[in-house]
Amino acid sequence: MHEGPVVVGWLLVALCGSTGLYCLYRAATGPGRGARRPAGVEGAMGLGMAVMAVPGAGAAAPGQAYVVFFGVLAGCSALLRARPAHRAHHVVEALAMVYMGLAMLGPAGHGAGGVPVLTGVLLAYFALYALRTGALVVPVLPAPVAAGAGPVAGGGAEPAERSPEVAERSPEVAAGCRLALSLGMLVMLVSM
Repeated sequence: MHEGPVVVGWLLVALCGSTGLYCLYRAATGPGRGARRPAGVEGAMGLGMAVMAVPGAGAAAPGQAYVVFFGVLAGCSALLRARPAHRAHHVVEALAMVYMGLAMLGPAGHGAGGVPVLTGVLLAYFALYALRTGALVVPVLPAPVAAGAGPVAGGGAEPAERSPEVAERSPEVAAGCRLALSLGMLVMLVSM
């Protein structure tokens, strides 16, 4: 799918593939079903995007395979038990990949580059989503206590460091995965 320089294609493969594998890890080790299923969908999305980004992937696998895979993923995303906005994002993301798979089919309806207006709308959506999600990646830390100001509100000493296990399951990590996939989506759409 990626039509730009080969090195950019391989960087997309690395970004989407590693994000997809990490999301699958989160899905396997997550604290509950409510967090595991969206992580599983994100993992499948990341790995599918990685395969589609491999330079020459259009010649190796027909566009129909991508259309079917991401179409099924859109259906699974619609059935997720997640917040409506989160579920809607997964559906839009999967349908955008269906759109790119259809664009790979060539002049069968809308040319090799897709429909410019739809591509522009998807670019705007993923750019705004990346900006919004990027703000969620930075953890909110408690305000520092001035010297001699007394104990932290809530009583006692300063908050302890988060353990690696707790940090791994923090909302910032999930937001980072969604940010990485949105940035990968932007690059793939720009290269159409």
